Amino acid sequence: MSHSNPSRPTTVHSGIFAGISEDAIAEIFAAAKPRRVAAKQTIITAGEKATHLFVLRKGRGRYFKLSRTGNEVLLQLLTLGDAFGIGTLLENPFPYIGSAQATCEAEMLVWEHARIRQLATLHPQLANNALRIVLQYLKRYVDRHVGLVTKTAEQRLGETLLGLGHKTGRIHPDGVHVEVTNGELGALADISPFTTSRLLSGWQRKGTVTKGRGKVLIHSPEGLVVD
Repeated sequence: MSHSNPSRPTTVHSGIFAGISEDAIAEIFAAAKPRRVAAKQTIITAGEKATHLFVLRKGRGRYFKLSRTGNEVLLQLLTLGDAFGIGTLLENPFPYIGSAQATCEAEMLVWEHARIRQLATLHPQLANNALRIVLQYLKRYVDRHVGLVTKTAEQRLGETLLGLGHKTGRIHPDGVHVEVTNGELGALADISPFTTSRLLSGWQRKGTVTKGRGKVLIHSPEGLVVD
């Protein structure tokens, strides 16, 4: 990984800092080391000891786990403000659950284990926020598993696209613009690339969405809600 020195931000909108005073956030930022990584560069690897906490401040990434056969299971897309490596906050850090990789040139703030532990002691809200983020991740994975068992492929894809639109979408004159590939979208909905393409094409014919290379424009969110 490269260790260049991007200018330190005055603010990063992230759930890890929720409810923390501006003075405390400034102290936390001062302890971070900015890091820039190239597209497709691995940031952390599943199974390794968690030694650093990361907050993404620019770019995008993927958080995934490899199966025994080498197949990639996409757990989530990493977007601005996302924190990962949260096991670093523990006294005896829990190994990284998944691997993280930049999908384009990205910048992040990085805290070493000992320093973020000190900061969490000084500012308990930091640890509270980390626990909340972990529970949010757990809920997402539980919902995903329940959906896989109880919902159709169309329902799962619609809910996945709506969720991405809510979290990362940008308002566009014709709807909500979501940066996501067909492969990423299908992986998050646990359906095949063929089914993903077929369902998106059907929604496009109805005017619900417009597909593009690496993006989807949602025109009619209600059209993605499948009973």
